[in-house]
Amino acid sequence: MNDLLIIRILFILLLSCTGYLLKPFGMSEHPWLAAVAGALLGCAIVFFEIRLKQVSLKRLIGAAIGSILGIFGAFLMSLVLQNTARLISVDNRQLQMTFEFLQVGILLWMAYVGLVVGANKGDMLNLSALGGLFGGEKSAKHSFKILDTSVIIDGRIADIAETGFLDGTIVVPQFVLRELQLVADSADSMKRNRGRRGLDILQRIQKMAELNVQLIEDDFPQVRDVDMKLIELGKVYDCKIVTNDFNLNKVAQLHGVEVLNINELANALKPIVLPGETMRVFILKEGKEYNQGVAYLDDGTMVVVDNAKKMISKTIDISVTSVLQTTAGKMIFGRFDERLHSVHEVKPAAPHSTERREHAAAGSTPPAPSH
Repeated sequence: MNDLLIIRILFILLLSCTGYLLKPFGMSEHPWLAAVAGALLGCAIVFFEIRLKQVSLKRLIGAAIGSILGIFGAFLMSLVLQNTARLISVDNRQLQMTFEFLQVGILLWMAYVGLVVGANKGDMLNLSALGGLFGGEKSAKHSFKILDTSVIIDGRIADIAETGFLDGTIVVPQFVLRELQLVADSADSMKRNRGRRGLDILQRIQKMAELNVQLIEDDFPQVRDVDMKLIELGKVYDCKIVTNDFNLNKVAQLHGVEVLNINELANALKPIVLPGETMRVFILKEGKEYNQGVAYLDDGTMVVVDNAKKMISKTIDISVTSVLQTTAGKMIFGRFDERLHSVHEVKPAAPHSTERREHAAAGSTPPAPSH
């Protein structure tokens, strides 16, 4: 039980006790009924407070300004009604009560309309132009980054965080944590292992001193899908969602919510190779076309090599012929020539082109490949 829940319960109990002791609205003979009325009033106030947390600062300011303008307009209309009543010399008690009812009704109507219209138009406010406290609001919101369930289970987010490329506050919603716990408690051993790994990754991120990780209770009960809840949360806090889910990435962009896709980052960090460069690869299997072999780089990039069918399970040097960028990632095409390229016994840790670039940066010549 967190501190906020304790405060809410104490607040409701306090109102209930106040109703029992003061017995308002002529409830002196029924103190327990007054206590129940106080508790219901406390529950209504807490419910209003919970709903108010989901409203942005712009909407709150817009609602407040709209309400004030509405009450001011109702006051002017009330003066008109009072002067009208004086001019016609109203002596009828029922007619006077009608005028009073109209005054109260106009006040409530104008205040309600001002509040609703002001809240809807509040998003158009430019608070950063005011400077000071409001000027820092936009940048503070953009420093929040919400973690998706998939990116926590993936695990690479912890490595990225350790490098210092993630700044601001890392936000983990309670509904994401619940989904992670459901996966960890799954009857399927594969899902259970993935869920437990996600919990371990989250614990690892929380222990990083340079990161500020916050668990928030904001939820959207009317929305069942977790992805849509993340999008709604991103709208409320005006922040970015960190994910590796392709579908969530596209849907969030349609809703105007910024996304940091780990897969796009991984593709951007893949080594750049140009046609004519030499690479050292390990031929893993046979290709689809005649006399082709297939290799994979350490980052998972697929390399298709012509004339390499006989070199399966061997490490060879190849010449890059072309590079193809697809939606699934990058593919490299190369050619093996026995007269020009070498065959090695040990699978290398890095492509041969990387080795050449390192020696070139050091101003030396790479060693000749062994046969």
